[in-house]
Amino acid sequence: MAKEFKRYLVTSALPYANGPVHIGHLAGVYIPSDIYTRYLRRRGRDVLSICGSDEHGVAITIKARKEGVSPKEIIDRYHNLIKRSFERLGMSFDIYSRTSSPVHAQTASDFFRKLYAEGKFVEKTSEQYYDEEAQQFLADRYIVGTCPHCQNEKAYGDQCEKCGSTLSPDELIAPHSALSGSPLVKRETKHWYLPLDKYEGFLREWILEGHKEWRPNVYGQCKSWLDLGLQPRAVSRDLDWGIPVPVEGAEDKVLYVWFDAPIGYISATKELTPDWERYWKDSGTKMVHFIGKDNIVFHCIVFPSMLKAHGEYILPENVPANEFLNLEGDKISTSRNWAVWLHEYLDEFPGKEDVLRYVLCANAPESKDNDFTWKDFQARNNNELVAVLGNFVNRALVLTQKYYGGEVPACGSLTDYDRETLAELQAVKATLEQNIENYRFREALKEAMNVARIGNKYLADCEPWKLVKTDPERVKTILNIALQITANLSIVVEPFMPFTAAKLLAMLRLEPLDWERIGATDLVAAGHRIGTPELLFEKIEDDVIQAQLDKLAATKEANLAVESSQNIDPQKDSISFDDFQRMDIRVSTILAAEKVAKTKKLLKLTVDTGIDRREIVSGIAEHYTPEELVGRQVLVLVNLEPRTLKGIESRGMILMGEDAVGKLVLLEPAAPVNSGAVVG
Repeated sequence: MAKEFKRYLVTSALPYANGPVHIGHLAGVYIPSDIYTRYLRRRGRDVLSICGSDEHGVAITIKARKEGVSPKEIIDRYHNLIKRSFERLGMSFDIYSRTSSPVHAQTASDFFRKLYAEGKFVEKTSEQYYDEEAQQFLADRYIVGTCPHCQNEKAYGDQCEKCGSTLSPDELIAPHSALSGSPLVKRETKHWYLPLDKYEGFLREWILEGHKEWRPNVYGQCKSWLDLGLQPRAVSRDLDWGIPVPVEGAEDKVLYVWFDAPIGYISATKELTPDWERYWKDSGTKMVHFIGKDNIVFHCIVFPSMLKAHGEYILPENVPANEFLNLEGDKISTSRNWAVWLHEYLDEFPGKEDVLRYVLCANAPESKDNDFTWKDFQARNNNELVAVLGNFVNRALVLTQKYYGGEVPACGSLTDYDRETLAELQAVKATLEQNIENYRFREALKEAMNVARIGNKYLADCEPWKLVKTDPERVKTILNIALQITANLSIVVEPFMPFTAAKLLAMLRLEPLDWERIGATDLVAAGHRIGTPELLFEKIEDDVIQAQLDKLAATKEANLAVESSQNIDPQKDSISFDDFQRMDIRVSTILAAEKVAKTKKLLKLTVDTGIDRREIVSGIAEHYTPEELVGRQVLVLVNLEPRTLKGIESRGMILMGEDAVGKLVLLEPAAPVNSGAVVG
């Protein structure tokens, strides 16, 4: 039998305050969290929803250094942007706090001190990389070198972003400082470690035996970590940005961000209510962490070990982590600006908060990575929200206004078909609850939308617009039932689309209805006067979607240009002026061009070099058609030794450039000149 809980504590992964929130964050964490919280509230549960900005760590300092500002300026900017964006989207956190708050600093310091005083940490001295010019130890992200796997010369000390390999600074070839460019030395430094290996037995029993109901991706990742064997993990770092380690001998050291950040859930709750301990220290509380899959180890292995070591706190009952959401087939990337940013969406699609919420839930990466495309966004809006939900509500309300002046007609005797329809409506509640309780929000949304489908089918089958002429009494019953279905919709869609639920209630002129009333057929009383019908949703046209696709295309072009500039080949060995003088480069005119048989890349070109006519074989067939080349003036190295290719003697080389996407481009004179003109 499932355990009954007195209260609920819902936490959402703290977004990192070094950039805005994007749709990947929303689909992975915040939309599911808000659906669950709103559902619990509608059921009258005692629930707190906790979130806030994660404002410490090396990524903040890197961003600040790049922009030439203080870390405080970075976190203030993005904390305010993220908080406001969440408010505009209708996120219903009870508090959105920040880890730079005094309450958090005190809470995290007290947590550390208790574990330190009880001997829960291991103190170790190790050699770490040090930048003598900058006079500081370097975090992994400040160490750059050559990747041992793909030879990328700009790999970081924790990861190569070119091949995706996870690295340690010691694996890099020729590591150097990203701050000064200097070679690195190693110096001894002392840190405190949480010995995760000591908690392996507890974690095995608690997760592998006690929580087999967790999602397969979460359970599987935890099992993999445990099977590999846990190692002690440092809880302090040599940085000047963060919460100072509160013990003697820890000058210039701060709490490692992975230790500091999850304590942010506790400090935010403490900031919210003096009754915070009931939610964190009472076994009658159900704690649920909503996170993305990149946070599984921290919330299922590390943070529970911290809580266990402390001894006073409850552990999470579930950690429903989602997989990743991609964008138009590519991985979302903050550094490459490959994202749909929440604040930009809200500016560009005013009044369409629920469209985004709907699409991200309907397409949520609950069991595997999923892809957001603007075409799918448009299709779901037009074919589901407009054509199903909006269409039903509009017909029910408009017909009521048209036939009865907006006054709800009384329900007469029911037909068998009426009873079947109402039975379908009443069956929704149990399925909806079962899906939400088990964190299957995509299925839950389908069930909520099913109410609109039931209503659409009912009106289409009953055709009140025809019956009104022959059986007006029957039409009163049909529209009464349609209005009861509409009122039910205001309850079932609220966790998913709160703005839409509010519009429905306003049009029906009703106060919010209790969750337990789902399936009821007396939500709107006979004689009640409804408000003026308005469209819930509007079609999104092709040009709006094309503008978003063009925006992404421009981002991709800009990224390619940056990558191209970063990957420019180094200068070749110097040559003498005499060597250069020996090269004979001439403006030449292409007279004829044809593909070389049985090859993909080769073209045979006949060119007028001004000194003769000759044939040149060039590997440009994938970049130019023969028709595009005839008549073009190009630059030719005419005194290159002849080579025979596919039985054709090639006498010279056409000079080309390569653009950001690898396309070969002809080098041409800016204005026509005589063939044979010497370049030099």
